[in-house]
Amino acid sequence: MTTNAPRPLICVSANAMEATHRRSRVHATGARSVHSLLKMVDCIPLLLPPVGAAMDIDDLVSRVDGVLLTGGRANIEPHHYDGPAFPDDEIIDPSRDALVLPLVRACIGARVPVFGICRGIQEINVALGGSLHYRIHQLPGKNDHRRPQDDDVTPEEVHRPNHLVKFTAGGLFQSLTGCDEMMVNSLHGQGVDRLGEGLVVEATSPDGVIEGLRYDDDTQFVVGVQWHAEWEPEEHALSSALYNAFGEAARARAARRAAL
Repeated sequence: MTTNAPRPLICVSANAMEATHRRSRVHATGARSVHSLLKMVDCIPLLLPPVGAAMDIDDLVSRVDGVLLTGGRANIEPHHYDGPAFPDDEIIDPSRDALVLPLVRACIGARVPVFGICRGIQEINVALGGSLHYRIHQLPGKNDHRRPQDDDVTPEEVHRPNHLVKFTAGGLFQSLTGCDEMMVNSLHGQGVDRLGEGLVVEATSPDGVIEGLRYDDDTQFVVGVQWHAEWEPEEHALSSALYNAFGEAARARAARRAAL
């Protein structure tokens, strides 16, 4: 890569949420998602507002070099994967669903790198026809993968590594780290159930929950992880390696676009 290669333009998905101090809706994402991306990838980040069908996805995809799918409080609505209806008090973000699910498919078609974190892995899976478990901790034989429920818990306690994930033998995660397993944090209630078309499992928890996956095409980067990789990625061998691989793929995409 030459020194004058363009910095990749990477979209960072935002969520629609209530601004309590103004009683209005805002588009936002956690600052750590952006700062970790800037720390790990020399790029230009751009927040992607969840505006659903108002976005011209094909035009967007032609202009960007990568998409980072962040976590969020809202869960993907179950009608996107023929799941049972949510309770009435479930937090939802239909405008993000309406944008990101077709965006994932368009990115794969246009070979735009995608890195999905927490909700992001679920979006990749649903976009490709997969389904989700609504509440993993309510399933027989499964552990509680949610964040600590105490109100006074610190961010460090919330994001501490608290269970192992085992890597698929010969897979991407194993090749990136040289390890067979690694500790990760866990802050999710939902999780991957039926795997989407074209996806392969890269990591599972001891109770069999899918914690990492990728699109089965070694020539493009489409990866999702269930843990919060944006939490101190420089201190975690796999999270760091995935950010680096995502950055390399985005830079290659930027160089190809500049050459057109």
